[in-house]
Amino acid sequence: MNILFLHNNFPAQYRHVARRLAADKANRVVFISQRVPGKIPGVTNILSKPHREVKAETHHYLRPTEAAVVNAQAVFRNCLELKKKGFEPDIVCAHSGWGNSLYVKEVFPNARLLSYFEWFYHARGTDADFLDPGAMGYDDAARIHSKNMPLLMDLATCDWGQVPTRFQLAQIPPVFHARLSVLHDGVDTDFFKPDRRVQKKIGNLDLGEAREILTFATRGMEPYRGFPEFMRAAALLMDRRPDLHVLVVGEDRVAYGKRLPEGEGWGQRMVAELKPDPARLHFTGPLAYGDYVKVLQFSTVRAYLTVPFVLSWSLIESLACGGLVVGSDTAPVREVIRHGENGFLAPFDDVEAFAAQIEEVLDTADDMQDIRAAARKTAVEKYALEKLLPRQLRLIEDVAAGRLPPRERSAN
Repeated sequence: MNILFLHNNFPAQYRHVARRLAADKANRVVFISQRVPGKIPGVTNILSKPHREVKAETHHYLRPTEAAVVNAQAVFRNCLELKKKGFEPDIVCAHSGWGNSLYVKEVFPNARLLSYFEWFYHARGTDADFLDPGAMGYDDAARIHSKNMPLLMDLATCDWGQVPTRFQLAQIPPVFHARLSVLHDGVDTDFFKPDRRVQKKIGNLDLGEAREILTFATRGMEPYRGFPEFMRAAALLMDRRPDLHVLVVGEDRVAYGKRLPEGEGWGQRMVAELKPDPARLHFTGPLAYGDYVKVLQFSTVRAYLTVPFVLSWSLIESLACGGLVVGSDTAPVREVIRHGENGFLAPFDDVEAFAAQIEEVLDTADDMQDIRAAARKTAVEKYALEKLLPRQLRLIEDVAAGRLPPRERSAN
C-alpha cells in the first residue's frame, strides 16, 4: 500500500501510525510537511515551501483561507513531482485546517482521502469568547466563522474523517457526522506509567527534599491553557504552604490564542505581578521525554486548565502515570475526568476555588491510591496506544480499500 501523509509539522499526530506502516516493507510511506525535525525509518520526507506569504491587502476575514490556498499550492506541486516519479498513493492521510489537502485529489483522483479534523471554529460558546465574552463583536465573529472555509472543503471532499474526542466532534456540523469516526491518537501507556521511586531530579534541579510538588506542563504559557489562573492559584498556595514547590514545564510563549507583543511572555508577566518565592518556583523550559515523564511521575498534583478547545495529550499522559490531576471544569476535561473518581475538577475562572481544590488534594495525597489507580485505568482502557493504534491502522486500511463505512464506524 502507498500512503501519503500531509501535515504542516512532522510527524505530529501521525508519529506512531506512520512508523508502524513504514515498518512493513510492502508499504511505501511519504510524508509532506513544512518542518522535518527528525526522521522515521522507512518514511520519505518531502519539505513543502509555500511560495509567498499572505498579502497584507487581503481582506482580514480571508487571510487564513489565503494561507491555506498557498499551502495547498505548494503541496500540489510536491504531489505533481511525486506522480512524475511514479508514486500514486492508495490513501492520503491529512490534517485539515492548514489547507494541505485541498487540491490533492486533483493530482491523485483515485486516492482515498482520510482527513483528521482537530478543530471547527465557532465565535461563541467555545474557545473564542470564553475568556472575555463581552469582547466578541460582529467583526470578530464573522472573521472566526470564515476560518472554517478550508475545513468545509475537506469535509465535502474527504472519503472519511477522524476526530480525536467527542467534544471536538460536537463542534463539527451534525450533517457531516455520519462520515466521521471518533478515534483518539493514543498515549504510550507502557512509557507513561507510574514510578513512585523515580528521583525528583531534572538536570541541575534537585527536588529530592521537596515534600509537595505542584506541576503545570503544557507547550506554552498562555491564557488558553489557564496559565495566569494557575499562577495566581499557585501563589496563594505557596503563601499558605511553605513546603510547596511549583514546577512549570514548557516555553514562555503563546501556542494558542492572542499573542503578546514581541519580547513579552505570560511567564514574565505573572512573576512580575505575583512576585512568588524564586527558591520554590521553577521554570524548566521544554523537556526531553525522559525528563518530562519523570516530572509527571514525581508530581504530587498536576494542574491542567483549558478553555473549551482541543484537549492536550499531556492530560492523558498524566493520568497514565497515575497522577493526581486537578483540571478545569470545562467540557473537554469533563470528557476524561470524573470528579472524585479519577481526578478532580474546579472552576477555570475562580482562582480561590481552584487553589482550594489543589490544597484538598495535597492534604490527602497519601490516601488517594484509588484515585491514582482509576486515573491509570482510564488511560489504559480508553486511550492506550496499544489498543488505539490497531484501530487506526484498520481505519486506514478500510478507507484505502473503499470499504465505507469502515469497521471503525461513524461517530453517531
